Amino acid sequence: MTVQNTAKHTTVKGEFSADKTTWTSSEPLGYGSTYTIDAHGADRSGKTVEQQGQVTTVSPSKQANPNMIPAPASVAQTGVGVGQPVVFQFSYPVKNKADVEKQLSVVSNPPQEGSWYWIDDKNVHYRPKEYWQPGTTLTVSAKIYGVDFGNGVYGAEDRTETYHVHDSWIAKADGNTEQMQIFHNGQVVKTMPISMGKDATPTHLGAHVISFKAESYTMDSCTYGVCQGDPKWYRSEEKWTERISNDGEFVHENPNSVGAQGNSNVSHGCINLNAENAEWFFHNLGLGDVVEVSNSGGQQLPVWDLYGDWALSWEQWQQGSALK
Repeated sequence: MTVQNTAKHTTVKGEFSADKTTWTSSEPLGYGSTYTIDAHGADRSGKTVEQQGQVTTVSPSKQANPNMIPAPASVAQTGVGVGQPVVFQFSYPVKNKADVEKQLSVVSNPPQEGSWYWIDDKNVHYRPKEYWQPGTTLTVSAKIYGVDFGNGVYGAEDRTETYHVHDSWIAKADGNTEQMQIFHNGQVVKTMPISMGKDATPTHLGAHVISFKAESYTMDSCTYGVCQGDPKWYRSEEKWTERISNDGEFVHENPNSVGAQGNSNVSHGCINLNAENAEWFFHNLGLGDVVEVSNSGGQQLPVWDLYGDWALSWEQWQQGSALK
């Protein structure tokens, strides 16, 4: 049995089943390609037969790539925190979600229960029932090459990557006490005074996951729709910044609110710290680490707000799978 690509004149690798009745390629065929098939066979009496054929593979109108967030290379040295969801962001919308989800997998070592949740037609998140155990290794795969996404879109390539979960770092910010406790592997290692969002712009409740950090960053409310001319607009340069939602919420230094830290909420939704505490926080917490907000007077962080994954109960989260 010989299968050849007619354009490239290359032979496709493959093998017969044990009973010699079927042949399966051991490498993927290319999109929009034609292959010639030359088959030779013989029965038990020795009578031979030869057949030739030709097949042409589908030509997708679009091919969707499985982009991963966070980019594995960006956290290869640091690892991720215990709250980090695994995210596939496809370059085109997915109509056949169940068919695609069947080809996605996350293998955790040690084993931990988890499930997928479709945030929208392009983004699917995977999180465990509870925060990841520190030291966990996650092997993440998308075997989507050749998979029909629907509407003429097919998977562009397979992808397998590995994430490592570092120590547990969880910050608990309480709007009643105006304090934030920092837990390292379950033990309180630091408590710092804070100022959260004022009544007009309260900080969202619930578990936030750090998604970005920078020593210096321009805070501009126009990034989430509140632009110059609006009385709520602001733009300022802040230090020791770590993003905890896409709604403009960060943990960062704010020298202007030091007098309010520990006694009142005056920010636009961020968690303000003094210089010493902000620098300490920046150097100890990073991507995937958790900031749990309570008693802020705000609404629950929405599940669609980047990493609002922990806003849902485990039962609610499982319902977001296309295979349920």
